[in-house]
Amino acid sequence: MHRRTLARLSAGALSLPFLRGAGARAAGPAVLRIGWLRAPNDITTGRARGTLERAAAAQGARVEWAGPFAAAAPALEALNAGSIDITAGSSPACVTALSAGIPMVIFACQKIAPAAEGILVRQDSPVRSLADLRGRSVAVNRGGTGEYLLVRALERAGIDPASVRRAYLSPSDSGAAFVQGHVDAWASWDPFVTIAQRSHGARVLADGAAIGSDNAVTLMAHSDMAAHRRALLQAVFAACRADNDWAQAKPAEAGRIWTEAMGLPEALAPAIGANNAVPMRAPTEADVAQIERIADWYVANRIVRRRPDIAPAVVRLEG
Repeated sequence: MHRRTLARLSAGALSLPFLRGAGARAAGPAVLRIGWLRAPNDITTGRARGTLERAAAAQGARVEWAGPFAAAAPALEALNAGSIDITAGSSPACVTALSAGIPMVIFACQKIAPAAEGILVRQDSPVRSLADLRGRSVAVNRGGTGEYLLVRALERAGIDPASVRRAYLSPSDSGAAFVQGHVDAWASWDPFVTIAQRSHGARVLADGAAIGSDNAVTLMAHSDMAAHRRALLQAVFAACRADNDWAQAKPAEAGRIWTEAMGLPEALAPAIGANNAVPMRAPTEADVAQIERIADWYVANRIVRRRPDIAPAVVRLEG
């Protein structure tokens, strides 16, 4: 595995030709535009298995795929621009997007497994505890999962977050900086956690459980779709639920789908499958409460200025 792998996972978002703005939305209800991420989630699974196309066809619609996006932030920018209808992301990404006024709803949640996120250091690093990060630099994505994991971990350990330098980098730039020793640690998520461990000998300083993470994978739709194309959104959710059940039953096969979609070696498939084939569901009151805790935490830590109202941005579909 070389740094090119990390670069491929983050490439493409800046040169996507379909970011046209709200005035250029595709005409008519017959097109469903799905923004997919280079990430192990149920949309990626449905794209590979053809289940989302079949679900849309049963509702008289056809799917147009947009992406791949490197992370949730550029996908949500496309959603805001009216260029896509559905995408995937994370709880922190939802908080950031809703705080910025992006017209979106959350229609599915999938609690992230502890092994699928964490704070990483190099194997030979002198850093042995979170306290050792004082005065050192950690790569994070601004306002996203990485920044959330780092600051959450430090606070839980009683460490002043201001005592640790945050290096705001994209996932691929974070990976390169980590491998080359330009940062002391990296707060990240899968597939990057698995890549760093298996290909670069990274050591997990704190995983999601040690951090006390409330993070989840989320599926999001444009508010217009939730308001005016509910049957189609329901069909998408049902297809994603079926794909999630399939992935849980066959995590190694799901891992192969995800590694192929992300351009990763098949040898990583078992670990990525085991980390990410976890249950997905319609958001519950407990899920809403978890996202609200993240929103409160984001405001308290001045990562966002405005605390978004989470409950009205949640759609509860059947199943």
